[in-house]
Amino acid sequence: MCAALGWANPAAALLFDQDITPDVIFGSGNANGGWTVDRNNGVELGLRGKVRFDLASGAPENTFNSDGAGSYSFDAGVPAGQAFNTGTWSVEWSVNTDFQNSGGLVLDDLVYVFGVDSDPGLGTSFSQADIINVIFADHATGDGSTPNGGGTVAANAGQYAAQIASDSVAQNSWRADFLLGGAFDPNLDATYDFYLAAFDANGAPLARTDARIVVGNGGSVPAPGSLALLAAGLLCLRRRARGVSRRQRAARTR
Repeated sequence: MCAALGWANPAAALLFDQDITPDVIFGSGNANGGWTVDRNNGVELGLRGKVRFDLASGAPENTFNSDGAGSYSFDAGVPAGQAFNTGTWSVEWSVNTDFQNSGGLVLDDLVYVFGVDSDPGLGTSFSQADIINVIFADHATGDGSTPNGGGTVAANAGQYAAQIASDSVAQNSWRADFLLGGAFDPNLDATYDFYLAAFDANGAPLARTDARIVVGNGGSVPAPGSLALLAAGLLCLRRRARGVSRRQRAARTR
């Protein structure tokens, strides 16, 4: 499904350092603001980075370190008191299928693609998933009247299915080690890209937002030596393919 869903212009009409509607409904004590948002076709999608654990104190913060253009910067390293693979940052996302409160779509009316870039350099390597239409998830859900911290988290699969069939808002906050898995190195200078897109049931794009996380000094391009090795490898493969092709032609003429 994800591979068949395309997007012509992912950076069109994004709004930066925004509040989302109705508010931040997951957890408690989480401030609104700092979101990179797309509002289109009655749908609002938001992404932001946030300090999950301060490097020195290990305490959570409502700090977003936004550059005002969809990029969020955080310290490299393991925060005080945390496990070896825990980073300082998290990615938070929000879906509102009826941000104008017009009595429109509910969550399971749409198809979603959440893209996670696991390449710490300036290239990208995306994995993709529909984060809403799953059997069970611990998202906080609600509607246009849900207050700050007032979202409902399902206790089981049946409750979750009922919530996405009636609610219009879903949100969550995911730590770096959860998003990137066992290969994540919190000490690495890195750049990671994320996106969230929504499509109607026929695959037509409705809204998309993108955000970038810059860790430490950010990711780097491959060193010249690495590029040279890559080029040499490609040349070798090309020569090998030519050799196979010549042998095949010779065999056909015998």
